[in-house]
Amino acid sequence: MSKRTRSTSTAADPVTDWARLVVAGEVVQGPWVRASCARHLRDLEDGPARGLFWDLKDAHRKIEFFEEVLLLNGGQFEGQPFVLHPSQVFRIGSIFGWKIGDVNGPRRFRRFYDEEGKGNGKTPMLAGIGLIGLMADKEPRAEVYAAGAKKDQAQVMFRDAVAMVDLSPVLSARTKKSGGTPVWNIGHPESASFFRPISSDDSQSGPRPHMALCDEIHEHKDRITVDMLERGFKFRRQPLLAMATNAGSDRNSICWEEHEHAVNVARGHDDSGVEVFDDTTFSFVCALDEGDDPLNDPSCWSKANPLLGVTITEDYLSKQAAMAKAMPGKRNGILRLHFCVWTEAETAWLEREAWEQIEDASFCLEDFANKPCWIGLDLGSSRDLTAKALVWPDGETEDGRTKFAAHVHGYLPKEGIKEKSEEDRAPYDIWAEEGYLTATPGKVTRLDYVARDCIEDSHLYELQALVYDVWLIKRFKEELDAIGVELPALEHPQGFNRRKNSNLSMPESVQALEKLILEGRLRVSVSPPLRSAIMSARFDESPIGLRRFSKQRAKGRIDMAVALAMAIGAAVTAQGVAAPEYKLFFVG
Repeated sequence: MSKRTRSTSTAADPVTDWARLVVAGEVVQGPWVRASCARHLRDLEDGPARGLFWDLKDAHRKIEFFEEVLLLNGGQFEGQPFVLHPSQVFRIGSIFGWKIGDVNGPRRFRRFYDEEGKGNGKTPMLAGIGLIGLMADKEPRAEVYAAGAKKDQAQVMFRDAVAMVDLSPVLSARTKKSGGTPVWNIGHPESASFFRPISSDDSQSGPRPHMALCDEIHEHKDRITVDMLERGFKFRRQPLLAMATNAGSDRNSICWEEHEHAVNVARGHDDSGVEVFDDTTFSFVCALDEGDDPLNDPSCWSKANPLLGVTITEDYLSKQAAMAKAMPGKRNGILRLHFCVWTEAETAWLEREAWEQIEDASFCLEDFANKPCWIGLDLGSSRDLTAKALVWPDGETEDGRTKFAAHVHGYLPKEGIKEKSEEDRAPYDIWAEEGYLTATPGKVTRLDYVARDCIEDSHLYELQALVYDVWLIKRFKEELDAIGVELPALEHPQGFNRRKNSNLSMPESVQALEKLILEGRLRVSVSPPLRSAIMSARFDESPIGLRRFSKQRAKGRIDMAVALAMAIGAAVTAQGVAAPEYKLFFVG
């Protein structure tokens, strides 16, 4: 999608030319695009020994299909030829130019993952690929699907394909639309092929896709649609799954799985250095380099926006960056959509880096023996996570402000833990094996285990208060009663307001926790499930700006974050204040 024209002579190789410019640094791109370009150049040298063949003529034919047959639709581009941007030439040429064996062999790539900033033309590019699959790929009875998690989502890309057909006399003459308004099928009578939208809402079974085009893969909640389509590939000689997306926010998702695989394939190894080899996947993953600051340095914008200056302007991105700096609530969405930064939640509470800075790998519980301690307790229902947070004063800053230390532990039922891990996309079973969680026997969380641990904590530390919410507290008190122990206890409501018998509220505790983190006055023991909870946390907000945790809106289990905030709120409130008259859990 470019404003300039170029020669399409088959003597030239614009795919390889662009790859060389990127690798040489003459075209500024991010680390994973540079890796994909370097892979292309290596494959030109080493690929023939693996049976790979670079078919430049076929790459040109598919590029020419875009530029000579397809017309763009919408706004300033309405009716203009689809002249590919050099980065799009690299992608289209790579997908269709690499083959197995020789010129008559099948395509090498069966999977294509594309991640780039919003507004860089990924959706019309996918629609064009679909039209190639429909009528220009020599596939009889081809089934081409625009796939979405929901029907409305699937229709977005398909509408681009329909508009391209409407605008092109060549395509209109060779195809037949059906479905009225909206059109739901484009047929190619000559090859008995069709192109249509599909989603997990459809009851259709057994599709046999020649091509499956999945736009906005970060919006797919699971793998149902993608897996359904890929299962049908066994009937095709050279199928293609093409996935395009912005950066996402959920690292327990199909999008993150595909992102990670695409990055590993491009660079040839995973984060630990283990080789990753997949000759069937082509990836184009836009990303910033470590240290890039997109909100203050425009020089890195092209790494996330390859069509910068064509479909998206510097002025627009400048306004987005200014908005992100002025409105923290919009920051993560802008970083994710426009600068290819994976955030932990659509509106994250904290930056991952801010949390990791307070994690202390040398944390030692024995250091707090006999020291004042507050326990925050967030009790889960029978099969949910229960969390216990311990908080201690931990010295002072140079100006005399109290610092704190915290350790958080979780509990959940052992029976069904693997299924629960798969359901929540969180490795509870591994976390339990590593000691971050206790898997209690049976199908429900055993609160007697939690009670005994709290009693043990009261012996090891100088327990100031066990801080609780009223949810399930009666059952917990019954466990203490059965053991015959009383503990000082303080109610901590989880709503917006205090109650008459408590001086604590969740908005104040959240604010206190944030303040300690950002001021560097809190250190925590390293805990992957706690980190996940912090990164997954979301809030309900009152009309006057008060915030409380929202488990319904959270991206994952946040019980450990809730327990930590409760304990911090109580500990901070107690500093410099006369000890309140705590209630006791009495036997009977």
